[in-house]
Amino acid sequence: MKIAPSMLSADFNQLAADIQRIERMGVEYLHIDLMDGQFVPNISFGPMVYAGLRKKSNLVFDCHMMVDRPERYIESVAEAGADIITIHQEACLHLHSALQQIHQLNKKAGVAINPATSVESIIPILDMVDQVLVMTVNPGFGGQAFIPSTLKKVTQLAKIRNSEELKFEIEVDGGVNDRTARDCVKAAADVLVAGSYIFNHKDPQQAIDQLRSASDD
Repeated sequence: MKIAPSMLSADFNQLAADIQRIERMGVEYLHIDLMDGQFVPNISFGPMVYAGLRKKSNLVFDCHMMVDRPERYIESVAEAGADIITIHQEACLHLHSALQQIHQLNKKAGVAINPATSVESIIPILDMVDQVLVMTVNPGFGGQAFIPSTLKKVTQLAKIRNSEELKFEIEVDGGVNDRTARDCVKAAADVLVAGSYIFNHKDPQQAIDQLRSASDD
């Protein structure tokens, strides 16, 4: 099980310090949300912000592009230090081409689907991706309630992965805490994104440990 704290919930006044602190706590990924105010009704940091952070952290930068026409920004995101670049099925006119673009930049490619988007819509490109991100809330804001029905898609993806002998990781994002993490793991999730649960916890190390222990149940 990999843990990916979401930078969206960190303290922007001490961003580098917050990220270095969770890195010392043994997490694997830093989940970075890019939002353009159009694909989702919110705006977040662009590549220039985490380009500076790249010099201060060895974490895998897991960049989730919640933007319209993400192919316009893929190159700048890669240059800023992304390790994984995930784009939304719903935002891409030519999804296959955009995933090729990511791989040509020697980055891992991911595809994300919103709660109302079916797994069937991404079956044609599953052999191209390193990660599938299942949104367990509607994207755009942190702190939303987990949508249990989305876990059916995690199980469905795991079955396809096994039957087709594919290698992608399954990541879940939204409303993840010590309770919902258990359901995510049972459904076959490999990566848990958690923002407010980690950064707003009185003891972030305890929060991380509780998420990781979900795989022990």
